[in-house]
Amino acid sequence: MQWGNCRIVVMEKIFIKNRNDQKVAVVVDQTPDQRGLVFVMHGLGGSKDQAHIRVSGSAFKERGFTVVSFDTTNTFGESDGDYADATTTNYYADLEDVIAWASTQPWYAEPFVLVGQSLGGMSSALYAEKHPEKVRALVSISGAVSGKLTSEAPGYKREIPEWKRTGWRETERASRPGTMKRLRWSFMEDFMHYDILPNAALLTMPVLLITGDHDERIPADHQKILFDTLLGPKELHIIPGAPHTLRDPAHLAELKNLLFNWIDAHLV
Repeated sequence: MQWGNCRIVVMEKIFIKNRNDQKVAVVVDQTPDQRGLVFVMHGLGGSKDQAHIRVSGSAFKERGFTVVSFDTTNTFGESDGDYADATTTNYYADLEDVIAWASTQPWYAEPFVLVGQSLGGMSSALYAEKHPEKVRALVSISGAVSGKLTSEAPGYKREIPEWKRTGWRETERASRPGTMKRLRWSFMEDFMHYDILPNAALLTMPVLLITGDHDERIPADHQKILFDTLLGPKELHIIPGAPHTLRDPAHLAELKNLLFNWIDAHLV
């Protein structure tokens, strides 16, 4: 719907229940005359309100998409659960449950686009492998490729001995300096069961991979391995100087520009 040159956008925050009867916070930025639908998913310990998640959503919204973002359970957003109990299994299940809920809404449309960062990127790719007919395109930003590869990356490798010995990983929250976050070793035990590569040939939809050359948690080499296995339309962009989580305004601006160019080339 448009009045003059203005596009009407309706934003709504909703709390739904997942399969475990836990509260999940979902935000829908609805464009009534939408060109498509996109789900945007944060990474481990992230939230729908992080800058790179908001920037990703806004790029699609400005191109006429209805945007759905959400906080998984077991993170630091508005959903239920404790970060200490986070697993890939629970993050992926929440993505499935949000999409299942969305399928009951009047604005739902298939095929849709999936965008995810880090563990959200892995979850989105796993969903696309399982339901390729539902996924129009996939964007993975610093996305995990496999638990095994990630465990060998510098950012994880130096933490694992103490993490395994004590049962806990303690790290500082970047958004709240001086505040620590604790994650159980069970996260890694679960994570090691996941790998995108064996079924990557199913990702025949357009795929955009974005990473930074200073990412020590999921290095650019991991993205190159995945890129080489993809059979459909694909792009890989490495942002100079960017770490695992994009926060610098220049990096965020480059992220948005990359998304605009890719959306214009493949989706509008």
